[in-house]
Amino acid sequence: MSDPVKVCVIGAGVSGLCMLGMLKKYQDQGRPVSITCYEKQDVILGLWNFTWRTGMDKTGEPVHASQYRDLFSNGPKEAIEFPDYTYEQHFGKAIPSFPPRSVLQDYLRGYFNHLGVGEKDVLLSHSVQSVTYCEKTKKFTVTALNLSNGNDKATAVSDVFDYCVVSIGHFSIPNVPEFPGLDTFPGRVMHSHDFRNAREFAGQRVLTVGNSYSGEDMMLQTKKFGAKGGTISYRSKSTGFNWPEGIDERPLVSKFDGNTAHFSDGSSGEYDAVILATGYLVHIPFMEWEYRLQCPTILNVPDLYRGVLWSPLSEGKKSADNRLFYIGMQDQWYTFTLFQLQAVWVAQAIKGIKEIPSVEDCHAEITHWTGTNPEVTSCPYKAIQSQTDYLLRLQADTGFEGQFDAHKQFFDWKKSKVDVAEYRNKAYPSPTTGTMAPVHSTPWMDLMDDGIDAYINAA
Repeated sequence: MSDPVKVCVIGAGVSGLCMLGMLKKYQDQGRPVSITCYEKQDVILGLWNFTWRTGMDKTGEPVHASQYRDLFSNGPKEAIEFPDYTYEQHFGKAIPSFPPRSVLQDYLRGYFNHLGVGEKDVLLSHSVQSVTYCEKTKKFTVTALNLSNGNDKATAVSDVFDYCVVSIGHFSIPNVPEFPGLDTFPGRVMHSHDFRNAREFAGQRVLTVGNSYSGEDMMLQTKKFGAKGGTISYRSKSTGFNWPEGIDERPLVSKFDGNTAHFSDGSSGEYDAVILATGYLVHIPFMEWEYRLQCPTILNVPDLYRGVLWSPLSEGKKSADNRLFYIGMQDQWYTFTLFQLQAVWVAQAIKGIKEIPSVEDCHAEITHWTGTNPEVTSCPYKAIQSQTDYLLRLQADTGFEGQFDAHKQFFDWKKSKVDVAEYRNKAYPSPTTGTMAPVHSTPWMDLMDDGIDAYINAA
């Protein structure tokens, strides 16, 4: 038997753990592999961990997670259900469609236990500092800081690998715009990445800049827990939702004057707090520039064949000879199942189970799909269908069994969101089992307990 090829996986969130799980699933097929996974946090599951910390963590690294108290899923769980491990299988019964973070985290731990991967497979508290590629040897040198004993006792560790999989996500480095006068705003100003508890805004009027998922949810959360209300400021167009009394939408802020925000339509309002729900940056500072993915958050990502294999067309970027992969770097409607199928594709490629097309064919496909971005992103239903089709292409490539098409659940959910405070009171069927979820006994706006036991028992 040949010596195993060495594989480096960077990040042990959902995408990284899917990668470990799928390499293990195919361990008896193709070439043998030896895997090292680096994770800068001291726990697995990446963004799905709650921390009170903001800014820097206890080791001086930027805080990765952006979860907050009372966070509930903002999309139906059925659309992100692993077909080989359903929610009903995990909890022993059907549960409502919009669970809190604690329930989703428990489900994820259950799935990865099902795959046989966990903390034992990860070098925790190891922050990758640099990744370089040698064109001559076709190997990566990865250097990480071992922060297990704290920053003051950190030690550098380096190793050489045949393959590298970057699975760090793109929801941890805030995109923070500048507005005239915001520096003298007298109240609280934060990015949504630092939002931890809606209760602190009780009695206040809140301005949320950005009307995508974070902005809409944080506005609802603050209202739910006692805020007087507030405004959602949008860049391109209004959501058109029916908001609870006291909440309105206005076009983008043009400037601040004291606690008064002036908007581009000439209107103004007074606020006690500002939340910048302005998105995140794709930020991979440890990767050597020639091999670093650089792009906005977009549906079809440049320089990645099938959305995962580094095959660059961008000026100045270099090939890594089909040995570098990125997982979960797209704008996402699907999440868990997208990461799962991407990990299957990458695992089969690394192990030699799947043949990779020629460079010319890879580049032609990248050019085709990135060219569709303006059209498919012009309408959310087109975007959902586009990403559904993408998952089905990955499934066709790999032969991985399961029901991955959840476009009906997404379409129905999208339509229901016009009543934005009520959509979490709906129920959806599992794509895998067909079981219809029950409706929770308490409407979401009245549901003040985000604990797993209370939620499951009320199902």
